[in-house]
Amino acid sequence: MGQPAQPSNRSLWLSLIVLCAGQMMIVIDQNIVNVALPTVQRDLGFSEANLVWVVNAYVIPFGGLLLLAGRLGDMLGRKRIFITGIVMFSAASLLCGLATNEAMLIGFRFVQGIGGAVASACILGMVATTFDEPRKQAQAIGAYSFASAGGGAVGPLIGGILTDLVDWSWIFFINVPIGAVVVLLAARNVPHETGLGGISRKADFLGAALVTAGLMSGVYAIVNAEKVGWAATETLILGPISILLLVAFVIREATAEEPLLPLKIFRSRALSAANLVQFLMIAGMFGLLFFGTLYLQKVLGLNSLEAGLGYVPIALVIAAVSLGLSAKVITKFGQRPVLYAGLVLIVAAFVMLSFARVDGTYLVDFLPATVVMGLGFGLAAPAMMGLGMSAVTPQDAGIASGLFNTTQQIGGAVGLTVLSAFVTARINDLGGADDIVALNGGYHRAFQAGAVFVVIALIIAVAMLRSSERVAAEQQQAHAPAL
Repeated sequence: MGQPAQPSNRSLWLSLIVLCAGQMMIVIDQNIVNVALPTVQRDLGFSEANLVWVVNAYVIPFGGLLLLAGRLGDMLGRKRIFITGIVMFSAASLLCGLATNEAMLIGFRFVQGIGGAVASACILGMVATTFDEPRKQAQAIGAYSFASAGGGAVGPLIGGILTDLVDWSWIFFINVPIGAVVVLLAARNVPHETGLGGISRKADFLGAALVTAGLMSGVYAIVNAEKVGWAATETLILGPISILLLVAFVIREATAEEPLLPLKIFRSRALSAANLVQFLMIAGMFGLLFFGTLYLQKVLGLNSLEAGLGYVPIALVIAAVSLGLSAKVITKFGQRPVLYAGLVLIVAAFVMLSFARVDGTYLVDFLPATVVMGLGFGLAAPAMMGLGMSAVTPQDAGIASGLFNTTQQIGGAVGLTVLSAFVTARINDLGGADDIVALNGGYHRAFQAGAVFVVIALIIAVAMLRSSERVAAEQQQAHAPAL
């Protein structure tokens, strides 16, 4: 990977702002659409069955192309791939806002998902390699964590405001000026990288095809199962096909001369543990974002705008912790203890939510738990990503970044599907969806399951990271000179 000339400190931090702005724009778009779906359905005449494809048409290519886009960044230069993705994402956003029928919006959302994957796959890799000094790197990864989590929290709020006060098309149009500014600033301020020398004839095109097809079919099977169930014909066919394609991909990577995903990077327990922890943590966090919103609206009786405003405090806490506190405590105590503390706080927040009352209030039953959740996530996410990214070489930073993003997407999709099944079963046991007590009991089950996910993540982190530290110490001792 060609090294850029050393930029100024001011330019480095401006580069970070640009990258985080691009990440936040993409993350917000994943959540901003949901609140506008009823309006989109009315204006464009969507059928109930096709409405879900406004979401799925974006999620499927996004989740399927992250690994490939990350590796392309390593080969061709991450800055080049990032800018290409932002241009594609912004252009597709404009077309989405101009869509006049079902087919146009679904097709342009698919292109938007491709652009989002291409842009976001390399961002974490660029953030981690741009900052070498440990404390600055911790601050930079904290900012990236805020952009990812904060975007998810404020997406529904922004979507509600734009849809209610302007028009649903502006949830897409707003990306155009933001994307233009990001591209212009990125061209001037993001450090240039030459990549590994381009795509050679030995490039792993077969591996790229296998993993893209495997991930796309897997994501489709998961999101389809959420709507029609795991026993549906499509799910039963595509699920095994996805598994077979991904197994074939692993076999291919073990034998390819220039693999798309070098399996050697998984020799690092830190990278493997970080991805497993993220998978489980995000699976649980989707329970808060999705079922927490339902609790606010269906149990406490808040409208969509009020429910969106209800997530502002967690976004503010994540911002304060990720952008300020996390780097200081990571520098002082190390990444592992901070990760453990953050996961414990997330578990505590889920436990608090599992006691939310039918006759409760936002200030008592929801706000305290979300503050604790924001504190926990703001500590855990930067520490987790720092541990994972510190375990890979700069040449593999793009594929590692794509891997983290893929884990996040799959974790969210799997988590929401599994939690939905738990919720539905509990609601049916307690009396059905017409009973507010049954609804609240179902949401409690989602929060309890989220706590279990994060407890498992904590166990994995403690076991694997301690083992990793012991192995490193033994290797260092074995290579130490004899006295």
